[in-house]
Amino acid sequence: MSALIDAALAELGVRRMLLAIHDVSFPSDPEEDIGRGSPSTAAAQRLFAFARELGFTGIQLGPQGQTTRENPSPYDGTIFSRHIGSISLGALRAGGAFSGLVSDETLATAPLEHAGGPAQHGRAYDVAHGIVEEAHDRLAAGARPDLQAALARFRETHAHWLDSDALFAALCASRGGVSFRHWPDDDARLWNPAPGEQAHAAARIPELMQVHARAIDRYALGQLLAHEEHARVRITCSQHGLALYGDFQVGYSEADKWAHARSFLPEYVMGAPPSRTNPDGQPWNYPVLDPDQLDGAARALVIARVDKAFAEYDSLRLDHPHGLVCPWVYRAQAADPADAVRMGARLFESPDLPDHPALARFAIARPDQLDLSRARYSDEWVSSLGDEQVSRYAVLFDAIAATAERHGRSRADLSCEVLSTMPLPLHRVLQRFGLGRWRVTQKADLANPRDVYRTENVEPADWVMLGNHDTAPVFTLIRGFSAEKRAAWIAHLTQRLALAPDVAASLATSNGRLATAMLAELFVCRSENVSIFFADLFGIEERFNAPGTVSEENWRLRLPADFAVQYGRDRAREHVLDLPLALALALTARGSQSGLVERLRAG
Repeated sequence: MSALIDAALAELGVRRMLLAIHDVSFPSDPEEDIGRGSPSTAAAQRLFAFARELGFTGIQLGPQGQTTRENPSPYDGTIFSRHIGSISLGALRAGGAFSGLVSDETLATAPLEHAGGPAQHGRAYDVAHGIVEEAHDRLAAGARPDLQAALARFRETHAHWLDSDALFAALCASRGGVSFRHWPDDDARLWNPAPGEQAHAAARIPELMQVHARAIDRYALGQLLAHEEHARVRITCSQHGLALYGDFQVGYSEADKWAHARSFLPEYVMGAPPSRTNPDGQPWNYPVLDPDQLDGAARALVIARVDKAFAEYDSLRLDHPHGLVCPWVYRAQAADPADAVRMGARLFESPDLPDHPALARFAIARPDQLDLSRARYSDEWVSSLGDEQVSRYAVLFDAIAATAERHGRSRADLSCEVLSTMPLPLHRVLQRFGLGRWRVTQKADLANPRDVYRTENVEPADWVMLGNHDTAPVFTLIRGFSAEKRAAWIAHLTQRLALAPDVAASLATSNGRLATAMLAELFVCRSENVSIFFADLFGIEERFNAPGTVSEENWRLRLPADFAVQYGRDRAREHVLDLPLALALALTARGSQSGLVERLRAG
């Protein structure tokens, strides 16, 4: 099937088709299920093979940083350290890469009694940390001398981020998990000491490293194992011909805020401005890179992140690239963050706002280039820019592009998560690098021909998708359609795909046929890049994440271990996205004479 789908994609001009899935959602067999998924499991290896057979050219992962026990959001995880929940039980068993590090009893009790179901983050967190602690005890007792040597090399190679992450974890544990903002000042500002404190900090760091040496070494072991597992995943994907996309998150964890404080602006934090999809905005409370450090610590931090990312992934998704070009900021100490983010401002286009006078010195856009009749979060707030101004906006993108090229990567492999808002500065920067935006077609306004989510407005460099991790699954969306909305979509797809009357009629009675026709529309537009979220592909109706909310229901959705059997069964019942049928519909709409349509329908 893969060769047939490859040929269809080539005829349609689609160069990249990614399956998007976060770590927690990977399938696990009963004997390896600790309460969350991982790309390292045996079931995950089957998913990679399944994806390639369906014609996918790559896997889009979510952020893979270590999260806290209380907050499982991958977008709040660490930027350098990996999540130790990715360490598979199979690698720890006899014959595995890490055999001899944990007891048979631990391996017997680590899996869930009843496997499957939603993720159990707290349980998985405890099991993973318990495994690393036992592994470290055994290593200290003389087990696996080869891994002892590997750990020493790993610590030396990655000391520039590993030491601070490990020390942060040790200090948090020793203080009962209290935020670093409540630590003694000298420790809270350890990596960004106040004037006159530099000498004390320089002496304090090795002192603390010595006091917490065992905890730091244990943390480093967990990172070594997690990084080794990721290297194995990348090899597996490569063997299947799958590119591996990482997720360059815009946010930073508490550990990152502490360790890289001198890279961030102290008075302001970043959020999402009011927009079509989030009219109230979102107070993310993420640190914002200090404009005064864009040729110093802030730029160095971004380059270090990109360097590590391109050592571990083939390509990158840039999460909310606005944060790298024109971040929306609000006061860090605001009493009401929700109100503050609504009344925030763009960092570089606020030259004379009376409620944000501190931002004036960072302005790139001039007062005469602002349309004051617009809301300050509007895409049209900045009405014009000169090339020199665009160059200033593009400083961090320049660094990312140069780093990508240094690693032998193509700019075209960068996926930029630009959704409903595209301010002029960001548009000009993406244009400068020939990069596109995301078009989430389930959000299309069918009454507005110029809507950004309409496939008629797509450019070749754009990325098109039915949905992503922040949207309702397409089958849930369709189930909630009113009769009028369904009729509008059928009329739209009939025109876009030149559907025969009998095919168009079938969309009125089959949710699967309608969803598959919506997928087919992605293949007839001009985009060379298609992304399919796993929940949409498999016809899952539970939501993965509701953006802007903190809920125990977020980040829990998982694929079952028998995903392939279920997909085959549900394809026959028209309860999944039928990729061969979608491609056949797209080729028919294009007037294909290659014979692929008949072969796809037969498959």
